[in-house]
Amino acid sequence: MQGQPKAIAVLTSGGDAAGMNMAIRAVTRSALARGWAVYGVQEGFAGLIAPPEEGKISRLEARDVGGILGRGGTVLGSARCKDFHDEKARARGIDNLAALGVDALVVIGGNGSQTGAHALHEQGLAVIGIASTIDNDLEGSDITLGADTALNVAVDAVDKLRVTASSHRRASIVEVMGRHCGYIGLAVGLATGAEAIVLPENDVSPDEVAQRIVNAYERGKHHAIVIVAEGARHNAQALAAILERDHRERVRFDMRVTVLGHIQRGGTPTVQDRLLGARFGAHAIECLARGEHGVLVGLRGSEVVTTPLAEVIGKQKPLDLDLVELAHVLAQ
Repeated sequence: MQGQPKAIAVLTSGGDAAGMNMAIRAVTRSALARGWAVYGVQEGFAGLIAPPEEGKISRLEARDVGGILGRGGTVLGSARCKDFHDEKARARGIDNLAALGVDALVVIGGNGSQTGAHALHEQGLAVIGIASTIDNDLEGSDITLGADTALNVAVDAVDKLRVTASSHRRASIVEVMGRHCGYIGLAVGLATGAEAIVLPENDVSPDEVAQRIVNAYERGKHHAIVIVAEGARHNAQALAAILERDHRERVRFDMRVTVLGHIQRGGTPTVQDRLLGARFGAHAIECLARGEHGVLVGLRGSEVVTTPLAEVIGKQKPLDLDLVELAHVLAQ
């Protein structure tokens, strides 16, 4: 791309995340304010490489993104696309954009999405990534778009489960999302005062979980909370089965399992995710305006920054495991 683009496209890819719509709105209106044409790509990379007659790429005007800032998910839709791993399929997507006069693309999504964005950039397309995943495992951003809303949904659910658990003297074993990253589990466990937090990065044995539940009972607590990240060695159901089989008499609490699942992706975006979506989207357009591309837009401290996509892909942001010990101490 030589100079500023005349037309750009925007898509959302991978798992949906609250705040994506605010980012779509910010990208669209910031680009329109510069006199650029804007196109929305439906269904992520699958829509990008679809035959033109399917109409997956269409113009976006200011009013097309009106009223979406408070909606969860993504109005453009998202889909997994195995075909996109093929260089020829990606070339077809670039050709689809070129036929419309589009010379730059904004990709809103997480690890897999930014890997796709980087591949397109390597094939000559000007691409900007926006860090968006509830897992918050993407290098290049302290916090990713959608993570705050997911945390608030999960914390609210655990707080409600605690009320019932206390009323019936139960131990609640709650599974949260996060794929292979324990960020949601760690943050939710610390925020809710969980007795035990079981993560892929910091495995806690069933014996140790049982002991922590016993300790809670002996301290006079009427309930116990165990948070399990979905990528842990034992998921919530497996952990509960082991505790029931091997430690039933010691634990003494009745045990209940709750798998929060995709409820964590939904909900109204929090103020933080709305602000991030607005800032990330506007910054992506500023980057394109000054000829910067092949980068991911994210947050470092309080500043919106960019990181080369080549330094982002194939990596998982490490957890601050000191927080695991803090959570354990504060739960005593």
